[in-house]
Amino acid sequence: MNTALLHRRCPALERELPFLRLGDGPTPVRELTGTIRNDLWCKDESGYGSGGWGGNKVRKLEWLLPEVRRRGARTVLTVGATGTNWGLAAALYARELGIDTVLALIDQPEDEHVREQQRRLRSSSATIHFTRTKLLTIAAAPWLFLRHAHGLRLPCYLPAGGSASIGVLGYVEVGLELGEQVAAGELPEPWHIVTAVGSGGTAAGLALGCALAGLRSQVLGVVVNDTLPLAASDLTRLADRAAIVLRKRGAAFGIPPLRLASTRAYLGNGYGHPTSEAAAAADVAAAAGLQLDPVYTAKAFAAALAADLDGPVLFLNTYGPRQ
Repeated sequence: MNTALLHRRCPALERELPFLRLGDGPTPVRELTGTIRNDLWCKDESGYGSGGWGGNKVRKLEWLLPEVRRRGARTVLTVGATGTNWGLAAALYARELGIDTVLALIDQPEDEHVREQQRRLRSSSATIHFTRTKLLTIAAAPWLFLRHAHGLRLPCYLPAGGSASIGVLGYVEVGLELGEQVAAGELPEPWHIVTAVGSGGTAAGLALGCALAGLRSQVLGVVVNDTLPLAASDLTRLADRAAIVLRKRGAAFGIPPLRLASTRAYLGNGYGHPTSEAAAAADVAAAAGLQLDPVYTAKAFAAALAADLDGPVLFLNTYGPRQ
């Protein structure tokens, strides 16, 4: 299916809001057995993406990269940590479209996951600047834009994680996709959907998409990043901005109230810092056939296993490694 579900729902969006399919959907759903929950399901986004990296970042790029081309930009500038999944996905998929990528990276605790990601980043053709901290990155921003301008054309800035208003539409699309899977009887309607929150776009878009699909599911965002405001109110504002984009580009449908919550209970000492709960959850997931990463999805899966949630509970696996 190459047509976006948002375009099918509102054909007027197709001309004003371009979309580029970068993976094969819908992604599968299945019940996870052998865990401490007997009502746990998974929607596995790990296989989504036809390029060098998969997972939730690709969904956002399906809307962001066409918008970059619509604006006539030749370079994107984005930010992340030294083990960024987002930055790698942006570099690989932008390269396929002839768009250059510049990454400004801040420090995170170094482990084997980060070292392997650094190897991938060096092979991605992205231009990398190690700006080390959030404040230094902000201070360096004017120089980075001028340094990587093409004539008078500055790079197009994409926020961390792709969580711009248009990037959020990637997970509005997934919420609509999930609604179709529930309607087809592939899984019961989840009472809770658990996902990692690093920049907010996945949880915000999913809540908006579920509302548009008529699902009553509450999205629980498990915060893994202590450098951004990611309370439920922040995620709701991000979803509201995405809804404004849809209306400005031609959507005429109403949007029901969002069901959205967030928790910092599984964060540990901060972004990229391991926790014993996440390590144990990753082992449980591995036994169920899921590969998780220690920074995002293992912490979210720990919440899916241990949080006091009415079922059925759906875990969204957003980690998509490639060799």
